[in-house]
Amino acid sequence: MSNILERLEQAVDALAGLSRYPHTDRRAGWLERLALNQPELETFDGLRPVPELGFLTQPCADVAAGGTPPGADADGIAAIARAARSAPGHAGEPAANALSRAQAHQDLKAFISLAEPALVEASAADALQRLRKGDPTPLLGVPFAVKDLMAVAGLPQSGGTGGPAKPPGGTDALAVARLRAAGAIPIGMANLHELAYGITSENPHHGHVVNPLAAGHIAGGSSGGSAAAVAAGIVRIAIGTDTGGSIRIPAACCGVVGFKPTFDAVPRDGVSTLGASLDHVGPIAASVADAALAWAVMAGQPAHVPIRRPLQGMRIGVPREDILAPLADSVANAVAAAVERMRHDGAEVVTIDLPGFEACAALQFITLCSEATELHWERLVERPDTLGADVRMRLEMGMFLPASWYVRAQRGRAALAAMFASVLREVDLIALPTMRTEAPPSGAALVRVADGDIPMHTAATAFTMPFNLTGMPALSLPCGQGRDGLPIGIQLVGARGQDWRVLEVGARLEDLLAVGGA
Repeated sequence: MSNILERLEQAVDALAGLSRYPHTDRRAGWLERLALNQPELETFDGLRPVPELGFLTQPCADVAAGGTPPGADADGIAAIARAARSAPGHAGEPAANALSRAQAHQDLKAFISLAEPALVEASAADALQRLRKGDPTPLLGVPFAVKDLMAVAGLPQSGGTGGPAKPPGGTDALAVARLRAAGAIPIGMANLHELAYGITSENPHHGHVVNPLAAGHIAGGSSGGSAAAVAAGIVRIAIGTDTGGSIRIPAACCGVVGFKPTFDAVPRDGVSTLGASLDHVGPIAASVADAALAWAVMAGQPAHVPIRRPLQGMRIGVPREDILAPLADSVANAVAAAVERMRHDGAEVVTIDLPGFEACAALQFITLCSEATELHWERLVERPDTLGADVRMRLEMGMFLPASWYVRAQRGRAALAAMFASVLREVDLIALPTMRTEAPPSGAALVRVADGDIPMHTAATAFTMPFNLTGMPALSLPCGQGRDGLPIGIQLVGARGQDWRVLEVGARLEDLLAVGGA
């Protein structure tokens, strides 16, 4: 078998010509980028075809109900709403204060645009009108940020890219509309990695998002502005999207909570697409309870928070060490300590095998490159100057991936989903690190992990992308600190539809870590 890069080098000219792509002077850059993804390409080239296509024809899983209504002692956003209902005349103050904080922290580049005070006041007035009509307002007066990838009435939408933004419209994305209907108030459009196609949120058009906990290290992406807004205390909740880890990676980098729900548990109406079969909408929040309450509203469920109960009888699956290697010692130690807290709380910890896990990066690369390039083809051909260098190169890569590879990748996804379903018949949840290391340095192409240097995308996405490929709910929450005090995230993952189980175990673990001083 000849080297796959040699075969691709022979094919790129023909493929670019077949696609009628006019910018063939970029050939050297294409080959350099393909060389960066050589491990994924070689892994994919060696995969045996799976007979069944399966994955794209699977129905979306029904999400089981759960949780409990916020009680009188609930804190976080539930407490903000409770205070607003007790003093309606001051219901708009939390949003006004959040807007002031956002304006004072413009150096973080967490927002691309902010709402005018008059628009925030109008949103507060609308929320109070809902209260007077007797509508449920479980989030009355709660301010929130929205990733600049979805429609918000009265605010422009840029997608984080160059060229003119969409002018302010009159409708909200459905997830935003549901939060508004519950009384919440949007204060601005959060910055992101351009088109949501990257993991650093170092945006060439709107500024590099600064990690509030660690200047000089990435805020994570693509929902970096959303995570930075929460970590800086501007808001307690923000909406993000997650195609390969874009909620959980910035949550881990910034020391906050990020929840990627079951695929399509939160509708994507009004949300710009990157990978149609991979995209998820979910919350980034200051606590698991805040994330759960916001998620329940966005998913059209009753406004509930997790039930916090001991983990007695819960079976927690932990992948074998070699499956997760390489892994920074600081991350391995923090996650092991968190798992030990769960064991002491009554959980049974089970070492699990994940056959096929090593193919995830290859399946993700083929799937996302194909879907994203098809979606953004017109911009790539007609307005490439509006794209940043890294995103343009990623989009160009999709030209060189045959359609048969895409179909083959979907068969691989079906096998991966079946493997995880089998594992989760033996354990209740899977616990693993969110990332291989702490937040990498800004601008780094390679990241030092254990005794070697690996590509940034491998360090960040290896443990998050499998659950976009399979549509499973996954929660990242802080579990300690590593080098230089950088936050570390642990990820809890459940079967499709078991979102509340994930959130309730996450809330219990959050309490256990707080008691232990992690």
